[in-house]
Amino acid sequence: MRSPLDDSLSSGFGKRPRAKSKFLIGAVLLAAVPLVVSTFAASVTVGTGSLEFGQGSQQATACDSNVFVSLGEEWHANPNAQDSSDGFFRVRAVTISNLDFVTCAGKKLRIRLIDGTSKELVIGPTTDATVLQISLPVTAPISNIGDPITLGLSYLTGIGVPIATPLLANATLSVSGTAVYDGTTLSPNNGDVTFYLDPAAATINIDGQIVRRTTVETVNAPRA
Repeated sequence: MRSPLDDSLSSGFGKRPRAKSKFLIGAVLLAAVPLVVSTFAASVTVGTGSLEFGQGSQQATACDSNVFVSLGEEWHANPNAQDSSDGFFRVRAVTISNLDFVTCAGKKLRIRLIDGTSKELVIGPTTDATVLQISLPVTAPISNIGDPITLGLSYLTGIGVPIATPLLANATLSVSGTAVYDGTTLSPNNGDVTFYLDPAAATINIDGQIVRRTTVETVNAPRA
């Protein structure tokens, strides 16, 4: 059986990729070939400042000019008549690290995944659910939050229209412990937000190899 890791090794994983960045409210970055934790790499200029980074992910939001993104993946069995051991690495979670909950207090935080044809991938139970959103606390939290209702987790269409459908996803906000991205100590000024697409792995099983871009967006809108 051909391993998903073969492409990673043959494509020169570990070298600094050359990528051009585009903007979709926040910054949209080219994805590296996914592993168990995928990373992104590029460099962009925002305003008068330059965001410099190496192998890793760095994206810009309106409230924080220095955030990182990683994809958490896990093996998803998909046996068939020809190969009972077949499967792929599914995208389990998307984590935004180094987020400043003080400067971003009260804003909406959104993510979406883009494939190689520039199409938004479905990340919810309906075909138009291509965005996951939470509402960041209006006051910087001093403890972790693991309740999706408290965070206002919801699905949106690509143009930001709310979708009334049962949640398959979950989300957590962390200000203590260590960062998923680089293991630094978390705080209200350096926190993690993790979106879990489908913890049960029952419906949303996206092959990590088809994810080519991600977007992280902040929206200046009060909690409804």
